[in-house]
Amino acid sequence: MKGDIRWVKTHCARMDHGGCALLAGLRGNKIVGIKGDPDGFLNKGYACIKGLASPDRLTHPDRLRYPLKRVGTKGGGKWKRISWPDAIREIANNLNTIKEKYGAKAVAFCQGMPKGMEHFVLIRLANTFGSPNLVGPQDVCHAPREITGIHTCGFYPVADLHHPTKLVVLWGSNITSTNEEGEICGLLLEQVRNGTQVVVVDPRKTALTKKAACWLQLRPGTDNALALAFLNIVIEEGLYDKGFVENWTHGFDALASHVKDYTPERIAEVTWVAPELIREGARSYATSHPAAIQWGNPIEHNVHTFDTARALICLMAICGNLDVPGGNIQANEPDILGLGKFARADLLPSKRKEMIHAYHHTIPRLMTVPPAFFRKAVLEEFPYPVKGAYMQCTNPLLAYADSHQTYEALTKLEFLAVTDICMTPTASVADIVLPAATHFEFNDIGHYGLGHGYILARPKVVDPPDGCWPDIKILNELGKAITSREYWYDDYNQLLEEVLQPHGISYTEFAEQGYLRGPERFKKYLSNGFRTPTGKVELKLSQAEKFNLPPLPQFDGLPEEDDPEYPLVLTCSKSKYYLHSSYRWIKRLREKRPDPKVEIHPDTALKYGMTEGDAMIIETRYGEITQIAHLTDIVDPRVINASHGWWFPEGKAESLYEWEKSNFNILTATEKLGKEFGTPNLKGIGCKIRRK
Repeated sequence: MKGDIRWVKTHCARMDHGGCALLAGLRGNKIVGIKGDPDGFLNKGYACIKGLASPDRLTHPDRLRYPLKRVGTKGGGKWKRISWPDAIREIANNLNTIKEKYGAKAVAFCQGMPKGMEHFVLIRLANTFGSPNLVGPQDVCHAPREITGIHTCGFYPVADLHHPTKLVVLWGSNITSTNEEGEICGLLLEQVRNGTQVVVVDPRKTALTKKAACWLQLRPGTDNALALAFLNIVIEEGLYDKGFVENWTHGFDALASHVKDYTPERIAEVTWVAPELIREGARSYATSHPAAIQWGNPIEHNVHTFDTARALICLMAICGNLDVPGGNIQANEPDILGLGKFARADLLPSKRKEMIHAYHHTIPRLMTVPPAFFRKAVLEEFPYPVKGAYMQCTNPLLAYADSHQTYEALTKLEFLAVTDICMTPTASVADIVLPAATHFEFNDIGHYGLGHGYILARPKVVDPPDGCWPDIKILNELGKAITSREYWYDDYNQLLEEVLQPHGISYTEFAEQGYLRGPERFKKYLSNGFRTPTGKVELKLSQAEKFNLPPLPQFDGLPEEDDPEYPLVLTCSKSKYYLHSSYRWIKRLREKRPDPKVEIHPDTALKYGMTEGDAMIIETRYGEITQIAHLTDIVDPRVINASHGWWFPEGKAESLYEWEKSNFNILTATEKLGKEFGTPNLKGIGCKIRRK
C-alpha cells in the first residue's frame, strides 16, 4: 500500500558526481521509490534516469556480499569466501610485507572518479602508511582545469549557474546527458527559459544544439586551436575588457602578439569550423556580460589539455568574466576542515618530491599519479618498483588508456586488492575482492574537495547487506591494521564529524540542513589580488621557465598526425545511462542501451557498406574492437564516435567478462603523453572501419 511509504531526503551519488537532492521512498529497509527533491539546491526537483534507477544496485542478485580470496591463477574466476577479519589481515600482511621489502612507496592506492569521502580517506590511508602514490584518473578528469586555473589565475574557475547570465558557452559539455561535476542541467535550462543564450562547441549535435545561438562542430582534439582563434578575434576587434586587462592581467601584449597568427581562416582548416562561425561564437561570448564557459571533461582528453585550459581561462579573463556573478567564479568553501589536514599531509612532507610523476617532471600541484606513470613503475620499475596496489571505485581495465598495458601491469603486481559492488574485469584479476556498501547504505559527504564551494549531505537511508561495508569503514579498519591506530576511529562515522567540526555542527545536523555552502563573494581580487606570483591573471606565465612550461597557450599540431591508412577521426562519448564502465548490469539501464553503440554518419556508412545495427570493427594503430553501428547525422562524416566503458557482465568470469571485445581503450595508447599531466590521447585518433 502506498500509505506506508516514508520519504527521506538525501543526495544522489555514485551514478555520477552526484548533486541532485533526492527523496527516497522507504518501506521497511527497502527503497520502493525515488524522485527528485523540489527543494534541491542544485536540481530543483530534477533527477536523471541513472538516479531514478539507483536503488536497483542495492538488491541486484549479482551483487558481491562477502569478501573473496583468489583460488588458482589470476583471472581464472575461482574464489573462496573468507571473513572480514581474515580479509583485512590478508591485505595488511601483504602490504606490510611489500613495505618491509621495497619501502612504502612500492604500494599504490588507486581511486577512480571521486564519488564521496572515500577518495580523501584513501589519501589519508596512503599518507599514514607512508606512500606518496595515490593513483587516479585526474590526468584526464578535473586536474587539467583545476590546476591550470591555479597557475593562471590562482583558482579553479567554475561556471556560476546560480546567478543570471547572458550567455553560456557549453565547451565540450553535454550537460543534459552527464551533469558533469555537479553542474546540473536543470539550473541552465531554467536560465535558457528566461532568455540566456547558448553557444555549443562540440563535435556532436547535442540536445542543446537546437536551442543554441550557434554550434561550432569542431574536429575532435582541436579545442586549443579554436580557443586561440577566439582570443585572436576578441583582441583584434578590441572586444576585450580594457579596464580589467590593464589593471589585472600580466602579459597581455605578449598574448596579443602571440595570437595574431591564429586567424579564423587558418584555424578553420584545422578545426573544420567555418571562419564566420568562429567569429560569431567569439563575438557572442565577448559582447555578453556576464557570460560563463561551462567547460566539460572532453577538453582534458588529449595531450594538449594544458593549452586548451590555458587559452579558455585567458578568454574568461580578458572578457571580464572571472569571479563575477554569472561568469566563471572562484567558489568560496564553507567553514570545514581543509583537505591537507583531513588527509594528514603533515605526515608525509616530502610527498611532492617522491610521487612517481615527480620524476617525469609534470606540472606542480598535481597530487595524483597519472595511470600511465603508475604502470611504468610496475612494468619497468621506473622511477622505483611498485609491487602492490589497493583499488576502490575504479575499473582500470576499462578506464585507463591502453587496456592491454593495464592488464600486463595488474597481473604483474605481487598483490592486488579491489573493493567494488559487483565483480568486474579488474576485480577478476585481484587477489582479494571486498564487497562495498553502495550509496543509500551509509552516511557520506558529497562534493568535498571538488572546488565548487559546497558540500552535500548523503545520509544513510537503509542498512546494507550484512557482509557489505562502506569504503570509508573498510579504509578505517585497514588503517588500524597497517598504520598507527591514533589516526583512526572505533566508529568510521567520526571521519565525517572531523570534516564538519570547524563549522560547529554534527553530521545529524548537517543531514537535516542538507548542504553547506560558502559565502557568496565576488571580485575578491579587488582587495586581495589574484593568488599568482604577479598578483594578476597570468596570460603569460611568469614562472614558465622555472617549471619548463610554455608561457603562452599554443597549438602546434593535431594530437595525432593524419595517417592515410587511418582516414577517419575517432572520438568517444559517455552514455547518459551509465557512469564510465559502471552499471551495465542494472536491467532497466541496460534495456535503454543494450549494446555498445558507435555513431557513424549515413554517408560514411554507405561508403563502407554499413547498415543500422551491423557489427562494426573499429581499428586504430593500437588495436581493434567491435561495436554496433548506429547511423546518425549528429556526427561529421569524417568522425566515428564510439561508446566508452563497455564490458559484458553476462559474460564468463574466465574471459574477464569479454573486457577486450568492445572496450574503447583497446584503441588508445600511452606512447605519447602530455607533459603537464601525463594525459594520453583519447580523442582525435586516426581509425578505419569495416563491417564484421
